[in-house]
Amino acid sequence: MAPQDKNTPPPLPEPLRVAVADSHTHLDMQDSSVEEALAKAASVGVTTVVQVGCDLAGSRWAAETAAAHDSVHATVALHPNEAPRIVLGDPDGWSRQGAREPGGDSALDEALAEIDRLAALPQVRGVGETGLDYFRTGPEGMAAQEASFRAHIEIAKRHDKALVIHDREAHDDVLRILREEGAPDRVVFHCYSGDAEMAKICAAAGYFMSFAGNVTFKNAQHLRDALAVAPPELVLVETDAPFLTPAPYRGRANAPYLIPVTLRAMAEVTSVTEDAMATAVAANTARAFGY
Repeated sequence: MAPQDKNTPPPLPEPLRVAVADSHTHLDMQDSSVEEALAKAASVGVTTVVQVGCDLAGSRWAAETAAAHDSVHATVALHPNEAPRIVLGDPDGWSRQGAREPGGDSALDEALAEIDRLAALPQVRGVGETGLDYFRTGPEGMAAQEASFRAHIEIAKRHDKALVIHDREAHDDVLRILREEGAPDRVVFHCYSGDAEMAKICAAAGYFMSFAGNVTFKNAQHLRDALAVAPPELVLVETDAPFLTPAPYRGRANAPYLIPVTLRAMAEVTSVTEDAMATAVAANTARAFGY
């Protein structure tokens, strides 16, 4: 693909006949306005989106945006990489807030209190994305990540909201902490990244598994194997836009209107019709997020 193509939005896919939801998106990180993104998505049958918070500013924005748009539901959280930045500081300023001073455990407690307050709002349907990320945060940040994850589990349970999990290279510890704390009634593994064996563990626990555009990547056979064994009633679809754009558009910006590309690939992997896959994920997403 020529480099200039990277900035060209992928074309509109053929519309779905059965409307579905994008179970995990970041409208605040996308180029178009919320209204444009929602209209474009709805034109191809993606009529609902779950807007996910990753920090205090993003969580407040998610709650406000969901309050303003019937087709948007919000989740609120401190991302696993955000918790260590609050506690230990962020000298490089690679997070969206720029360089930050260390705030210690008290700053994390204050931030979690704000997430707790937002989680009580009716348009907030989930607590997340929370969890563990051993790819980006080194050993020094693990204690903050784990404390934050445990606190989010408690918040989700108290408010009876879905728990949306970010699990990057931390499968065993994520599953262990869920067992130790006692999982909420509804748990969503966003951008499911485990293999078929882990999918069986999640299925036995009743955890939802949300598949993103990376299920279409050539090197992601383990994700297709996991999808093949995941119970149809526990499968969701997401963009994680602007990230993880499905093939053949990998490398360009993702957006909710590209859900049909991923959904069709999922139908192929599981040998069901596109309509059957869409019907299942639409019902599953509504059940997972209680709307």
